[in-house]
Amino acid sequence: MPSLVSVAGSERRLRDPNPTPKLLGVGFVFLLTRAGLAVNMGLSENKAGWANLPNEPEYMRLIFLGPPGSGKGTQAKLLSQRLGLLHYATGNILREAIEKDTPEGRLAKPYMANGQLVPDELVNDIVNARFRGTDKPTRFVMDGYPRTLEQALSFDKTLKEQSLGLNAVIFLKVEDEEIVRRNSARWTCTNPECGATYNTVFKPPKQAGRCDICQQSLYQRDDDKPETIRKRVQLFHKLHADVLRHYEQQGLLAEVSATGDIEAIYAGIVNALGTDRK
Repeated sequence: MPSLVSVAGSERRLRDPNPTPKLLGVGFVFLLTRAGLAVNMGLSENKAGWANLPNEPEYMRLIFLGPPGSGKGTQAKLLSQRLGLLHYATGNILREAIEKDTPEGRLAKPYMANGQLVPDELVNDIVNARFRGTDKPTRFVMDGYPRTLEQALSFDKTLKEQSLGLNAVIFLKVEDEEIVRRNSARWTCTNPECGATYNTVFKPPKQAGRCDICQQSLYQRDDDKPETIRKRVQLFHKLHADVLRHYEQQGLLAEVSATGDIEAIYAGIVNALGTDRK
């Protein structure tokens, strides 16, 4: 892995403002803005080098993306806790808007109450309203947003209006079959009053096929079956290809594997971000 390059002085600009990117597949990606916060992981054809992220966490405005079961939520939460950043999952922002009884929150409430997906346009409105507020976050980790090109463009516009340039977008790379293995290992207790869930890879029951709590049998829901998971993974790739391409055109992409235990993956994130805050 090429070493990170630090840029002396307070300007923190890229040595080459017009790097030539090459296309990435789905991967664990760090996208760094023209503000001069980037890492060279060997994915740019231009070899001039990138500026290192500053160590101060107040400069960090990050996005974490990854396929279902990639651990993006775990890593986003861990990084935000250790670096003192605000962790925002889309669901949290939606619930916050509902609790505050904002105009957008009132529109989203029926969808959330009925377990339905909130329309993308409304999600954009709620996220944008949060970042346009007087108490807008300036140091944050966005978890799982944007999911589509339209959301990415909308979020870019809002951040630009608020002078909040992104420092990095982190994309967790996991092979498709590993994602299927992780997600299809989920089993649920047949007792509706219990409903405990288990993962035969990460959290297996003490007795195979039996709930630890009520001793009832376990079953696999249709949406946890391998064939269903594969369809979800395909949809994920389709949706995020445009998002990655949108950022890739800026020549700011890098990739790191997201396999291994939680701390090993976290160490890779910290190393790639170039921060000594652990």
